[in-house]
Amino acid sequence: MSVPRALGLALGYAADRAWGDPRRLHPVAGFGTCALELERRIYHDDRARGVAHVLILVGGAAGMAYAAEHAARTPWARTALTAAVTWAVLGGRSLEREADAVHAFLADGDLDSARTRVRNLVGRDTTALEPGEIARAVVESVAENTSDAVVASLVWGAVGGVTGLVAHRTANTLDAMIGHRNARYDRFGWAAARLDDLLGLPASRLSGVLAAALGPDPGGALRAWRRDARRHPSPNAGVVEASFAGALGLQLGGVNTYYGNRREDRARMGRGRAPMPSDIPRTTRLAQRVGAGALLTAVMWCLAGGLRR
Repeated sequence: MSVPRALGLALGYAADRAWGDPRRLHPVAGFGTCALELERRIYHDDRARGVAHVLILVGGAAGMAYAAEHAARTPWARTALTAAVTWAVLGGRSLEREADAVHAFLADGDLDSARTRVRNLVGRDTTALEPGEIARAVVESVAENTSDAVVASLVWGAVGGVTGLVAHRTANTLDAMIGHRNARYDRFGWAAARLDDLLGLPASRLSGVLAAALGPDPGGALRAWRRDARRHPSPNAGVVEASFAGALGLQLGGVNTYYGNRREDRARMGRGRAPMPSDIPRTTRLAQRVGAGALLTAVMWCLAGGLRR
């Protein structure tokens, strides 16, 4: 299965670069609808219900993916299935489009539109952000989501095929929905958050390596990773944000205000200057290189597995 898997990952990556997310009937959106309905039925403020929620949704989706992959009996069928699922789960091109749209508003001096559009990328309160803070929000989001929505999917696609692709994307989607530290989800969302941390760990490290290897300042990326990543509240986002910050000569982190007047003073990542709107295209170019490097790594892993057999 190594060659069909490698070819399917490459074709799915190419489809994402060409077209972005599917416009209609997106399977991730359908999964989100199912997750909301199940939450409505079984929610209770404890970890056990949260564990059940994750097992039913992630386990069920991964089980269906496993059955579909094994029902695809020819190499071409497995290639086509892997390509379609890879396209559905990757989010690199859509992430880039959102970042470009925010940059375009900032370049035109349309601060209100930039504040509104950046909400598609971050969960913080954007109503009073100035251009530099909007740029920081975009850079941080692109860095973290390149790992989550591109590199991690390719890693798990290489390791586990269609099952790996689906398991990671469903776990990451659940984390985005319920993996929050607030009154409703602190316990119920615990399992989703921990599973996403676990599945995102190898991809975040690969993303850090690729940002260092392919960015304009490899030494700066590695120094920021070693010095700053552990101070981030996320064990995975810290690695990626620190590596991107160091590679680009920026400093990320700072005070974020969330809806409901919750404030967080995030640790500073990197020792460069504060981000500016002009840094958004630099960040998306680095994200493109990291995504391409992850694809090459995934394809090589698949083909090496075939040679070992």
